Amino acid sequence: MQADPLTATFAALADPTRRAILERLSTGEATVLELAEPFAISLPAISRHLKVLEKAGLISRGRDAQWRPCRIETAALEQLDGWVGAYRRLWQGKFDRMDAYLAQIQKGKPNGPRQ
Repeated sequence: MQADPLTATFAALADPTRRAILERLSTGEATVLELAEPFAISLPAISRHLKVLEKAGLISRGRDAQWRPCRIETAALEQLDGWVGAYRRLWQGKFDRMDAYLAQIQKGKPNGPRQ
């Protein structure tokens, strides 16, 4: 059974090495060797990370002669941003209500029980 795209994106981003690879790709295309350079892990391990990122739709790999440059893909990140955005609006509403309550308290008009 294949996971839904959002689950695949979260699973791919759960690993710090994969997040670092995405961060590097945000500056432009890179080869597998270039992506592997800062890590103390094997090339096959980097390739496995790249497969997870590719399966989640976070990167794509092209062909340029013998090179397979990797590039970041934004569609999965945009979907993730949309999902998180709904919760961001919820949190913002709660923070706005808390700010209003704190402003009331500072003016000396609490809504709570009086002593």
